[in-house]
Amino acid sequence: MYHRFEENKYPSTNIKINDFKEHIKILEENEFHFVNPNNFENELTQNKTQRKILLTIDDGFLSFYQKAWPVLKKKKIPFILFVSTREVGAFNYMTWDQIREINKESFVEIGNHSHTHEYLVDEKEDKILTDIKESISIFKKELGHNSNFFSYPFGEYSLEFKEIIKSLGFKYAFGQHSGVMDETKDFYELPRYPINEKYGEIKRFRSLTKTLPFKFKKIYPEEKYLLQSKNPPDVKIEFYDNITNLKSVKCYSNEGNEWRQSNIKFENSNTLIVKIAEKFIGERGRINCSLRDPSGLWRWLGIQFVVSEK
Repeated sequence: MYHRFEENKYPSTNIKINDFKEHIKILEENEFHFVNPNNFENELTQNKTQRKILLTIDDGFLSFYQKAWPVLKKKKIPFILFVSTREVGAFNYMTWDQIREINKESFVEIGNHSHTHEYLVDEKEDKILTDIKESISIFKKELGHNSNFFSYPFGEYSLEFKEIIKSLGFKYAFGQHSGVMDETKDFYELPRYPINEKYGEIKRFRSLTKTLPFKFKKIYPEEKYLLQSKNPPDVKIEFYDNITNLKSVKCYSNEGNEWRQSNIKFENSNTLIVKIAEKFIGERGRINCSLRDPSGLWRWLGIQFVVSEK
């Protein structure tokens, strides 16, 4: 997941264009298949041994159109561009004419990223509904249809927010918790690796290309909107059977506002308890679990909680 390109004043959401070009080169050299969003679900369920990647860009900043779009257009590399409808045409954002221009290409999907891009996860159901319905209406007016793809603002969602997105007809929704997609993942909690100047550094990007899905049946708590009365959460991960070397898994969290290795124990052969000792501080609580695969690659699983002030 990318945001800005060569907007060096914003390192937390920016990637230098030469690094982006190097990312594409790395993917091509390693024979990754670029997933066309028009064939998204088939790509998840077929040819599962093939290494694939889906590029997504959030927010529709003008710098994407000026810097990255020419690169992707020349190579016909598929991607999803998620736009928040209120911001289209504002300063430093793409216009509807520019969005329609790229939308003409068969390898491009314009995804819905809400209307306001505010902290909707903190709002009541009626306000979330009003916001997303407004974005859908504008999509239909400007592009002729709404997208099947939704990206939660800030990657933040709750069970209620998920249900709203389902009820409005979206088929897929993306967060910003790190991980690798596969056919077992919840289609309304799809992971992505956020890329910026720090996390898009070439050595780290190469390491991301060496990750595999970490298949799990369920993560508890299912509610990722974390009230203070539930902070720290009781975290449990129920994995699928027959994962090689599962007992060698390691997990890390930002509990207490400091990244550290988590205490873990197995409840049974395939159920892991992650013992979070201190409260998550700030807006987001994160847990990342990894496991070295016999292939030499790494299985990776990320969990993100939205920490409520209440």
